[in-house]
Amino acid sequence: MSDENKSPEEQQAADDWEAALAEQEQADAPEPAPATKEEGGVRRAGLEGLTDESAADGDENVNLDVILDIPVTLAMEIGRTRMSIRNLLQLNQGSVVELDRLAGEPLDVLVNGTLIAHGEVVVVNERFGIRLTDVISPSERVKKLK
Repeated sequence: MSDENKSPEEQQAADDWEAALAEQEQADAPEPAPATKEEGGVRRAGLEGLTDESAADGDENVNLDVILDIPVTLAMEIGRTRMSIRNLLQLNQGSVVELDRLAGEPLDVLVNGTLIAHGEVVVVNERFGIRLTDVISPSERVKKLK
């Protein structure tokens, strides 16, 4: 059937297929070989897809849906101590290990090893829990990293 005998819908469908095939051919085309030092050229990294247009517009709302299902390790630390391996091997049932905290001091709440809050131990339905008493702000966490 020639192009003159096609209905406008058939012509549009043919044009769409032609555009899709051309796009596929471009995608399947081999990448140009990277420039070598002898050629003196440098290829730019393709980072266009990594930018967030909403952030570029100054929008402060960040879509966190991407990371909400990532598992993290939450730990409560009542204290720490340092000891030699010799003393560690001498521990047995009933041994007491002195920690660097005083009784009644708040526990540290760590997420993947990073301090995010302080809290106190509570018992709920015969299970231990922690009541957060102080949450570390993100800016304070960054200061501690430096």
